[in-house]
Amino acid sequence: MNTLLGLVIIAIGSFCQSSSYVPVNKVREWSWESFWLTQGLFAWLVFPLLGALLAVPEGGSLQDLFAAAPTAALEAAGYGVLWGVGGLTFGLSMRYLGVALGQSISLGTCAGFGTLLPALFGGMNLLEGKGLILLLGVCITLAGIAVIGYAGSLRARNMTEEEQHAAVKDFALTKGLLVALLAGVMSACFSLGLDAGRPLQIEGSAPLFATLPATLAVTLGGFLTNAGYCLYQNARNKSFSDYAKRSLWCNNLLFCALAGVLWYSQFFGLAIGQSFFDEGSVVAAFAWCILMALNVTFSNVWGVVLKEWQGAGRKTTAVLAAGLALLIFSLVFPNLF
Repeated sequence: MNTLLGLVIIAIGSFCQSSSYVPVNKVREWSWESFWLTQGLFAWLVFPLLGALLAVPEGGSLQDLFAAAPTAALEAAGYGVLWGVGGLTFGLSMRYLGVALGQSISLGTCAGFGTLLPALFGGMNLLEGKGLILLLGVCITLAGIAVIGYAGSLRARNMTEEEQHAAVKDFALTKGLLVALLAGVMSACFSLGLDAGRPLQIEGSAPLFATLPATLAVTLGGFLTNAGYCLYQNARNKSFSDYAKRSLWCNNLLFCALAGVLWYSQFFGLAIGQSFFDEGSVVAAFAWCILMALNVTFSNVWGVVLKEWQGAGRKTTAVLAAGLALLIFSLVFPNLF
């Protein structure tokens, strides 16, 4: 029962994350870099800070948490800087492939590396016992995402160039796939950062929120990477004037904040959901992969809602459904043993 409750909580956070790019369409007259930096302020600084404060013991401070393990905080932030590269290319993957296919490829790669690397670094044997179950679960997840990727290639093959660009304005399959794979590999550093930040969980912290200080350390590192790139693009494209359009502040800040809180919800849900899993269990080790699989599932649901798959054909739709079924099965697989 506890495991099911944890899965439901993670699923709610995942649904919010997969919905976080919908408010993008409501941001007006801003360049991509201006929007990305502004929503990043909320997604990677404001809301992670508020979340981390929930883990502070009574009478303590957030500074006490980081002072207790400064090396772990710096290491987590370092992984966050690398994850930031993944965050940048992740946005580009959706620009070239759309919400459904872009998130599918990026998050699939992220799921595999982000689940298996911490297990290997922790000394787990992936060829026997719990390690083998973990490996098989990841393989099922990747198989489902590969099937979805194949559905995306069928869609590109069956649609005219005009139809492709009507669904995704800057659609470019080859470029998009390369960017999405890079995004997935680098995004897996978020999972490594959370693992490195475990010492930030000190006695007296609320168990439900214990991992949120590590999340803040990782997102802080990622914000530095993204902010540097966005400010560079602002200078290059002469788009600093976006921030001076005062008539747009109310609308754009509102939707940037909405995108930010929706995005952060995935890690808030992960932190709370994990607390319901037995420590050291396969499902606990598989939590990252569960989150990514759910993100892919919900992103494709949004892809259908946003009509990105419209006109793709029955065969493509059937392949997409088969891929989603594999992903759903991967969620329950670790609990069968």
